[in-house]
Amino acid sequence: MIAATKPDRPPPSPVKALAERDVFFPGTEDLGPDEMRVTACGTGMPNARPKQAAACWLVELGNGDKFIFDIGTGSAERLSAMKIPYDYLDKVFLGHLHSDHFGDMDALWVGGVVGNRLRPLRIWGPAGHEPEYGTAYAIEHMEKMLTWDKGSRLGNVDIRGLELDVHEFDYKAVNEPIYQDNGVTIRSIPAIHALDGSVSFLLEWNGLKFAYSSDTFPNKWWREYAAGSDIAIHECFASPELLIQKQKFTPQTALNVGTQVHTSPAQFGKVMSEIKPRMAVGYHFFNDFDTRPVVLADIRKSYDGPLALAVDYMVFNVTQEDIKVRMAAIDEDIWPQPATQAKLPPDFSQQIGFSQEIISGRLPYPEVVQDIYDDINKRYGTNVEPPTK
Repeated sequence: MIAATKPDRPPPSPVKALAERDVFFPGTEDLGPDEMRVTACGTGMPNARPKQAAACWLVELGNGDKFIFDIGTGSAERLSAMKIPYDYLDKVFLGHLHSDHFGDMDALWVGGVVGNRLRPLRIWGPAGHEPEYGTAYAIEHMEKMLTWDKGSRLGNVDIRGLELDVHEFDYKAVNEPIYQDNGVTIRSIPAIHALDGSVSFLLEWNGLKFAYSSDTFPNKWWREYAAGSDIAIHECFASPELLIQKQKFTPQTALNVGTQVHTSPAQFGKVMSEIKPRMAVGYHFFNDFDTRPVVLADIRKSYDGPLALAVDYMVFNVTQEDIKVRMAAIDEDIWPQPATQAKLPPDFSQQIGFSQEIISGRLPYPEVVQDIYDDINKRYGTNVEPPTK
């Protein structure tokens, strides 16, 4: 008979959080005082799809500042997933006025108000070659387009966040500061894209440099002023071959759009080989299992440095010593974060109201509504009465 041997007892099962996480969980990590966090909130192409929103990048700094660069179609929901109070998502910088770069401005503006933003939404963007091609004109007419929406908020919610504060600047200015506060300087340089009135941005803070092309053809200003950036995000559009095969463009259109209106992957590689950032980031293409190898091969013809091909929710933590690249894990059941200051009750005197023809169709159900009011008053110590008319 052979005696059974007792196996060694394994070490206790861990009960503490992992010291290092290879996934970013929004709202759960401190940002170091000398650290920059850059999150891709839109990396796709002009036509929308579920996997990738249009252009949008969130930059968070260790001093507490947060900046949005472009706000393309579909990106507002990505921003909401970062679990940041809307009061802090109040500074937007527009590279140009294509809808895939500012198509969710209305969602951020009005959605931010009902999502507890109590500050004005501040917008920086280029002028145009004529006034009607500039940012101020675009935002003025966005507000006019949403006249009904804006009017419907009056007297129903705290409307302080409905204020728009637009800062339009000269798109021809070269490396001129357009924002300076709290140790942060943001400069613009001309971009070459579609029409006069496109720009790229450079953000400098605490010895770190973030460069964002928005959309542009390769140009001398980017080569000079984005050189040596810690993180350089530049468009890397779908190659002409991909535009023909996937987008069903004609060869003539694919070559024009893919290499003249935009920067192709091969051109992107050349650009990055010249400016030599600590981290090169390519965006603005549909990043799929069958497109990524094609894009990467074109880039590597001329650039062999650090590279990320961005997808939505890719996160970069940038310090002087290191650049960590991860993906964010998203709570799809997100609700808005609380306001950062006391909210005011609605001022019913501001309501525009209904016509008599419409108001006459109301079915108030007082026996139902009174119970709702009574329950809320009891729970929250208020004394609100339902309207009598």
